[in-house]
Amino acid sequence: MRTLRFLLRKEFRQIFRDKAILTLIFVMPVIQFIVMPLAADYEVRNVNLAVVDNDKSTYSQKLVSKVIASGYFKLQGYNSSFKEAFQLIESDKADLILEIPQGFERNLIREDKQKLFVAVNAINGTKANLGGAYLSSIIGNFNADIRMQLVQQPRFSQFPVIDVVASNWFNPALNYKVFIVPGILAILVTMIGGFLTALNIVKEKEVGTIEQINVTPIKKHIFILGKLIPFWILAMIVFTIGLILARVIYGIIPIGNLLVLYVFIAIYLLTVLGFGLLVSTFCDTQQQAMFIMFFFMMLFILLGGLFTSIDSMPYWAKLITRINPVRYMIEVMRMVILKGSGFQDVLPQMGVVSLMAVILNGWAILNYKKTN
Repeated sequence: MRTLRFLLRKEFRQIFRDKAILTLIFVMPVIQFIVMPLAADYEVRNVNLAVVDNDKSTYSQKLVSKVIASGYFKLQGYNSSFKEAFQLIESDKADLILEIPQGFERNLIREDKQKLFVAVNAINGTKANLGGAYLSSIIGNFNADIRMQLVQQPRFSQFPVIDVVASNWFNPALNYKVFIVPGILAILVTMIGGFLTALNIVKEKEVGTIEQINVTPIKKHIFILGKLIPFWILAMIVFTIGLILARVIYGIIPIGNLLVLYVFIAIYLLTVLGFGLLVSTFCDTQQQAMFIMFFFMMLFILLGGLFTSIDSMPYWAKLITRINPVRYMIEVMRMVILKGSGFQDVLPQMGVVSLMAVILNGWAILNYKKTN
């Protein structure tokens, strides 16, 4: 313990002596945590719309007004022909074209049916799908309003009416920030812990101070603990700051027990830091360590379930996510913060992450060599 205490004192002095590392640890995550949830909006708005109204009737004008009044669309052109509207799509000034055929109002009233044509710029697939879905929903609501006006009340009253009432659990207002903020906090803690530990041993290799430690009788597991514990403590502090910012800025208050969250994050950080130390034992330069960690972090984030649902991934990708620690971190963050889950609920994730921590840290200790 006396040896470990001296190593920890050395590491903390080395960290607080470097102002760039302090900025990397505390300032950058705070800025990212404030900016990213505000910018990464899952709700698509301001879809650029071009309208070709060949009917110019009262109903066609009401339909266009209803679409624009929804707040999801911006009218970019009220064109006289489809060719003119399509030029707006080619110049990326429009995302959708709504063409209303001639005789729209007459056919809707007399024949009870009428087709509309919607052309979608599908280069941005997400925006195209959501914009087309919004437009179809608005047209459907407009159609329901017209039917209510046209059908006579005595005749209409004989048909049964089904009322559907939806109840949104855990996120009643469907606020995307409630869903994405815990995930972003998990990613930031992972990046801070993983990158800093991966660069730590390699930095000592580059400056030559690692040779001074190697000639001492310090055992390998004590040396790895001395490298792990300081960044474990700093990552816990960053996590606490993130929870405070989530409450102050976004109004997200954990429903579950904070003790459950901190116990899991403590084990999870052992996994991430162990992985970073393992990478550093294989590398000789900080550039090598940086590129290797960047490669794995991209996989961890994209296959972690933050931006893409794991259930929608192909089977082979689901298998890869089972060895992705970020997946379990994001799951537990949402379970505890949004659902109020307890220790019993997160035991499966905690067991997997604990096994990863033992394997990665044990591997790092075995792979670290005190001789060249």
